[in-house]
Amino acid sequence: MVNATNVDASAVNTIGWLSGSDWTIVVPVYQRQYRWDIGGCEQLLADIRAVADLDDRRMHFIGSILSSASDGRDGDGRELVLIDGQQRTTTLMLLVAALHHTVREADPALADELARVLVHSDDPTRTKLRPHRAWAEVFERVVLDLPLPAGQERDSRFDDNYAFFRSQISLEEAPRIWRGLQKLEHVAITLGAGANAQQIFESLNSTGEPLRDHELIHNYVLMGLSHAEQREIEAQFWQPIEQSTGDSIADFWRQYLVMTTGREVTVVGGRGVYDAFRQRFPRLELTELVAHAEEWRALAHVYRTLLVPSEATDAEIGRHLAYLNTFGTVMYPLVMRSYRDFELGRIDRDELLQTLELVQSLLVRRSVVGIGTERLVARLCRAREEGFDALVTAVSRITPSDERVSVALKYSELPHARYILARIAGLDDTADVGIEHIFPLAPSDSWSGDGVREWASYSDDEQNSHRALAKTIGNLAVLEEDLALRALDRSFPEKRSLYARSAVPTTSELASVDAWGTAAIAARTTQLTARFLEVWRRASASLIDDDGLTPILDAIRRRGWPAGWHREWSYVEYCGEHWEVYDVKHLFNRVFKRLWADARDAVVAYSRRRGGPVYTAQSWNGQWDRLDDDHSLYMGWDSSYMLSAVQGVLEEAGLAPEVFVKYSYIGNAM
Repeated sequence: MVNATNVDASAVNTIGWLSGSDWTIVVPVYQRQYRWDIGGCEQLLADIRAVADLDDRRMHFIGSILSSASDGRDGDGRELVLIDGQQRTTTLMLLVAALHHTVREADPALADELARVLVHSDDPTRTKLRPHRAWAEVFERVVLDLPLPAGQERDSRFDDNYAFFRSQISLEEAPRIWRGLQKLEHVAITLGAGANAQQIFESLNSTGEPLRDHELIHNYVLMGLSHAEQREIEAQFWQPIEQSTGDSIADFWRQYLVMTTGREVTVVGGRGVYDAFRQRFPRLELTELVAHAEEWRALAHVYRTLLVPSEATDAEIGRHLAYLNTFGTVMYPLVMRSYRDFELGRIDRDELLQTLELVQSLLVRRSVVGIGTERLVARLCRAREEGFDALVTAVSRITPSDERVSVALKYSELPHARYILARIAGLDDTADVGIEHIFPLAPSDSWSGDGVREWASYSDDEQNSHRALAKTIGNLAVLEEDLALRALDRSFPEKRSLYARSAVPTTSELASVDAWGTAAIAARTTQLTARFLEVWRRASASLIDDDGLTPILDAIRRRGWPAGWHREWSYVEYCGEHWEVYDVKHLFNRVFKRLWADARDAVVAYSRRRGGPVYTAQSWNGQWDRLDDDHSLYMGWDSSYMLSAVQGVLEEAGLAPEVFVKYSYIGNAM
């Protein structure tokens, strides 16, 4: 065996590694800033709690930490320069600091053990972790619990994450958290003087393609099972899921999570789906896993039917699923749940067909008027959980009115033309038909609409008027491909005989039109618009016709304070009131204060369950706002946590469906 001379790697207990020696762990100046947010801290704390409750043989591996040894500056002793792992190491130090400050008065013995992780034994004013000088002072102030200099605010990631840990760890739970911390392990890789640090860093972080969301979910599901159990889950469940979903497996998991949580899944850094899965299933024991896996397998089979509607056992349902695919997979979470409920007998065939028609009307009307169809399905999934009538109401609220649709059809390019015109004409199969522009997009000089005047003799205004209407519904028809080839670029009088031979009723009607021009296009637009409004009816006469408001539960959770956050929204609608509130921080403050007056029990219940943000004492330094003589609201969170808290407390109070935000131009652009 040949031993490596420049690299020392060994599996170590993380807390023992941090506390066992008096070295200083140094973050070099080339490292990026500390970026962990509260979401990452929440997951770390959940992992520590989970491993704390397991037997002593079960440990939790947190990865590798790469460092190089060097002599300290000015006789400070040995240094370990962090090459990879500073984010995890810094977060662990903040967690240990929060735990230390929680127990220091009540449990001096535990406080001493924690202090050995944080500071040097011979100088308790020197932290063992030393960020580079740009933010070292802030980190040390947080870890050592030093007072804030005059004129400064606690608005760093160090402050946010430390405050989160303080809020989550009670004195009674401190021994459990310490037990979990002591069960963390990592691979410590220390480089000698002759090792190439950059090469090793790149090897650790850039070998092969990074795991994708569905691969991370696969590993997470099987992790911790015996080999026999892994093979059983793989064969009975995972392989059938892969076979059903194919290349769309990643989309399946995202849409499954939207369906089950009623929340949009935001993909951040390529791992949003996996992170949402872990939040949905923080622990998966074998019995529970099998029950969930049976549902995943069944839903994956449903997903296959949505992707390939011809495999549906009911021809009419399959036809409507094919119609739905005109608009992509945006509504799959809602339809997947409805179809599965139909399979299980929870709803009848008529309700499933009504749902499919309802969704098509929503999508096609929004497409016609030019309104986006993204970020709608989560709210509809939530509404459906309350019953079909609630779904109808929710869809109606965001479906454009007949008036708006009529105007758009008159003047705008028709989207999804083949789908719209075929359904209006009653065609089930559109394989052999194409879209015919009655007035051609690029007419020749000899083209004529009446057989008398040629295109070259039309005035500029007349030509512009024709071109403006060329892509509207009135100038379009579906026509069999063989007839369409013969009609290409011909004048209208020549096309009439070809239209007469068409088996499509709305196209053969054109044979009775004497001449084609803007008046004829307008008349046909009126005729087809009436048929459009019959095929895709609006669910009900709601007073709200999609005003661009976003339900608070669908507001985007951003990591940190994004550029322009101070004008993210134009306004907020709160239970019928119009609030001039432009950012998350002020909404957080106003909602909690309002609910403290109107629904205090909900605030108390939410805060007790989540460990904040309302406390009976200002237990650490930070930004506080007093609610009354005995309660304070902590204001030092990051924007993602604040929005999550607003959403959570409004759900607790039963008011979330009545609160909306209107994104500003800046908010939409971010």
